[in-house]
Amino acid sequence: MNAHPGCGCGGSPAGGGCGGGRVEALPAASAFAALPVLPSTPCGGGAHAPATDPHEATLAQGERVLQELMAAGAATPAATDPTTVNPDDLTDDGGVSRRAFLTCVVAGCAAAATTGCGDFLHTAVGKKSFREYDKDEIAGLVKELEASARQKVGKDVKIGTTGALPGVEFGYALDVSRCIGCRRCVYACVEENNLSRDPQVHWIRVLEMDKDHGVDFAHANAYYDAEQVPRPGHFYLPVACQHCRDAPCVKSCPTGATWTEPDGIVVVDYDWCIGCRCCMAACPYGARHFNWAEPSVPTEAFNPDTHFLGNRPRSRGVVEKCTFCIQRVRNGRYPACVEVCPVGSRKFGNLLDPASEVRWILEHKRVFVLKAELATHPRFYYFYGS
Repeated sequence: MNAHPGCGCGGSPAGGGCGGGRVEALPAASAFAALPVLPSTPCGGGAHAPATDPHEATLAQGERVLQELMAAGAATPAATDPTTVNPDDLTDDGGVSRRAFLTCVVAGCAAAATTGCGDFLHTAVGKKSFREYDKDEIAGLVKELEASARQKVGKDVKIGTTGALPGVEFGYALDVSRCIGCRRCVYACVEENNLSRDPQVHWIRVLEMDKDHGVDFAHANAYYDAEQVPRPGHFYLPVACQHCRDAPCVKSCPTGATWTEPDGIVVVDYDWCIGCRCCMAACPYGARHFNWAEPSVPTEAFNPDTHFLGNRPRSRGVVEKCTFCIQRVRNGRYPACVEVCPVGSRKFGNLLDPASEVRWILEHKRVFVLKAELATHPRFYYFYGS
């Protein structure tokens, strides 16, 4: 029987993932009434999956295409403009290295399979990882990206590059005893971070759990549809990226597109992501989300205050995740989810500051982390305030 009648994907409510269909019914007076119910990840099955996904290309197929192009004389120095290619991707004779070509093929670059491709990292500007640019290069890159974003979004977009603050390690604490499961945090995140509305992408999932079972993911319900919350006999556990100190996603990424910043924020360079989804498979919290289609955000709803490693425009075929609202916290503001919480269950601050609220909670409250047995050492903590 189809568990999600609104979309027909047949997914399980325990975590199969669905991108649409059902509606959360809240009181009519609420500004959040009739909002789409939260999915765990965009649905990857049934009719939602694209008929042909370029990111499913294999290295064996890439080798075959490379051999064909070499035989046809396409992969020659004349077919490659050295001014548009990273020197590290060139062979001694000026041709393109096997690794660079296969990276492009796996990334789904159509030109690589037809006429030979001089854009070997699947993007017009991302020739190097963000970490490899100097300040002058970053300024030029941002100018180009802002022009591209203006054309794509239909309004001026500011892309910040504010770096990590010295002496800061961000941490998050959530009071499980206060959370009422209203999902205000989910939709504040959507608005602040320019998450796709169609298909839906949500960085935060709120799980409804039975008080008799305690924290039990096997029986958690991410698709609860209640007229009022909290429902008797239940409690709520929001889950997003845990920003782990020993992050499995960082270890699994084959291109180094995701890493941990000095302030503890785990980030993604969208221009460097090839969409292999290894990080999604490695993450034990289901906190990473793949853009199966081109993200859709209405022009009037797009937040123009963005960060290169956060809420700037994304494209089809890349992975994204919570960044602690990097565009806000590096400028002295709280994450959007912290500000919007109506009961004050969310706390955020500097773990290195003995006077910070989050540090006080760690020292005085009953604190736990999710899946501690995996030794990922999250910077996202849960506690019981009462």
